[in-house]
Amino acid sequence: MNIQFKKGVLELIVLISVNKRDMYGYELIAQVSKIVDINEGTIYPLLKRLTNEKYFDTYLVESNEGPPRKYYKITNLGKEKMEELVDSWKIFSESVNNFMKGSVIND
Repeated sequence: MNIQFKKGVLELIVLISVNKRDMYGYELIAQVSKIVDINEGTIYPLLKRLTNEKYFDTYLVESNEGPPRKYYKITNLGKEKMEELVDSWKIFSESVNNFMKGSVIND
């Protein structure tokens, strides 16, 4: 997948994933990787930014497999941002799909 496509949709995918349920970093990487190929170096800075922008809150949970895990929980502001991005994505993808329907590509 084109790297610019990934960058454009990654925030939306992360917000939707955490909206479904609270997740810790590695778990989120595994979930998002099912949709787009990413690595830890991509996700953790995004999680930090989304937390700093108050879209996520964090909390620690003890783990039997090592140090406590930092979980990310979407805030009301994060839900608003997610809804805004979902609406934008629907408009954008519909416009691109409509454009492609009339192009030589689909012939």
